[in-house]
Amino acid sequence: MNLIIDTGNSGTKLVIMSENRKVSTERAENLSEQILDEFCSKNRIEKIIISTVTVTPVFLSGFAARRGALLHILSFRSKLPFPINYQTPETLGADRIAAIAGAFDLYPDSKILVIDAGTAITFDLLIDNKYEGGNISPGIDMRFRALNTYTGRLPLVNRSEFFTSPGINTRDAIIAGVITGVVYEINEYIRTFEEKHNGLKVIITGGDGLYLKERISESCIYLPDIVTDGLNYILEYNAK
Repeated sequence: MNLIIDTGNSGTKLVIMSENRKVSTERAENLSEQILDEFCSKNRIEKIIISTVTVTPVFLSGFAARRGALLHILSFRSKLPFPINYQTPETLGADRIAAIAGAFDLYPDSKILVIDAGTAITFDLLIDNKYEGGNISPGIDMRFRALNTYTGRLPLVNRSEFFTSPGINTRDAIIAGVITGVVYEINEYIRTFEEKHNGLKVIITGGDGLYLKERISESCIYLPDIVTDGLNYILEYNAK
């Protein structure tokens, strides 16, 4: 069985997979060796992959050794089935690599745009089986916090299903400005890339993926597990 560890800005997702089937899933705010031991206690882990936006936990190599498991730390040096056309591959987020790998596995030989809507919103392109780079934009919550932090009087608000647009009060004006701004941005990205790449498949994922999928007008596929699936694919690809 494979252990997938995906550490982002808001916590860690743990997944045990067996032959591309999810056996168990858990989220941890702060990953520890005890959490890993308890999560894996009923399963024989043979291979482990970690994708992290911070640093790899020092206990992970010992954890893998105790279980006799292969440990792969995802980075730009990982073996991939597609080239990375990026001037600074060492700065390319592991989660972005994983999402593209998951899309590559699902839709081989396709033109793909992956939109990962989390703390940040990333737009990544796979064209002719080559990673051609992408863009990074502030996520929804980051935009709300920025308006509060960098102004003198604007309050910190949260998203809501109900708001007026144009806003008839400050709360609604902020929510409408942030949400409709993100929606317009994504719609225009999709339209622009589709004009350049006929037959483009668009995938949306991330913590805000479903929320945005229901609001954008352009066609896209919601795949919440594309990063996990990509990590599992990379793990198997590097274990060959």
